[in-house]
Amino acid sequence: MGEAREVMDRLTDALTTHPDLKVIAELYAEDAVAQTPDEGEIHGRDNIVEYWRQMTEAVPEATFESLHAYEAGDTAIDEGVFSGRNTGPIQLPTGETLPATQKEVRIRGVDIATVKDGRIVDYRLYFDEMEFLGQLGLLPDDETS
Repeated sequence: MGEAREVMDRLTDALTTHPDLKVIAELYAEDAVAQTPDEGEIHGRDNIVEYWRQMTEAVPEATFESLHAYEAGDTAIDEGVFSGRNTGPIQLPTGETLPATQKEVRIRGVDIATVKDGRIVDYRLYFDEMEFLGQLGLLPDDETS
């Protein structure tokens, strides 16, 4: 197992099994860039950690079921299923906060992390945001069918 795989596995653990924002911060380079479906491009470790803080508070007991895990050079790629119950507030990109829906979510996604000197410098997260919002019951009825 190479450095990229080890860092990605530590990130997944710090986001799900043993949530720890301090560990998450240690895994990202100060000038890291992340791309997400819901927040777009996020610049800097502190902003990325804030993104993950909001996600771990919204779904605090989340799990990640790995379907495929790859490593190619300095990049690790995971495909899997993120699951959990929304028991915490949901922060919207507008700054508004929605109360917890108490609904279960189960979404398939892909994470790609490029690592240099033991830290993630480039991170990409892909998941179907409409599916996520639909499972939370946050879409009008005609958009979920």
